[in-house]
Amino acid sequence: MTTLEEVREDLGDCRRCELCEGRANIVFGVGDPHARVMIIGEAPGKNEDIQGEPFVGAAGKFLNELLGEAGLKREEIYIANILKCRPPQNRDPKVNEIEVCAPYLREQVRAIHPDYLVTLGNFATKFILKTECGITNMRGNVLQAGRFAVIPMFHPAAAIYDRSKVDLLRQDFRMLGTLLVENDGKRSKGSEHDEV
Repeated sequence: MTTLEEVREDLGDCRRCELCEGRANIVFGVGDPHARVMIIGEAPGKNEDIQGEPFVGAAGKFLNELLGEAGLKREEIYIANILKCRPPQNRDPKVNEIEVCAPYLREQVRAIHPDYLVTLGNFATKFILKTECGITNMRGNVLQAGRFAVIPMFHPAAAIYDRSKVDLLRQDFRMLGTLLVENDGKRSKGSEHDEV
């Protein structure tokens, strides 16, 4: 089985798409390599690009607060994005950029082999669940992608701009916390063939 270190080494100083031209840092991912929960976002923003770590800006601070609702700390989870480089002006990812970056995210998921994938926002949810259904209709549910339980949630950044999403995010993270307690000790072994 591939390790996170091997995935990062394979990524190298990636020049596979035009996003490499404007980035300060590749934002690979951070956290516990054996985490039960892996959080997947869309792409790095300005602060993430500068620091080389996902979710370090305002959305990251709110995410840390939300993790508390699930009884989790940041160091107990793993966080990554679909894209490893910041799109200019934080625009939406392009299809070709997702295609180039996707194999690295898939390998990260396989290496960590979490019990739960938490997808934040439309892009992460649509990518992981291979659906065109939007996050508003999918949040609040536990769905399956291969052997992985997937919990789609609003992106914390969306709740910063639309306060009506705050309570829904808190509710979803509390649901995650309940699932972790109920399924403690039931972690599956999995195989290299688990697909995302």
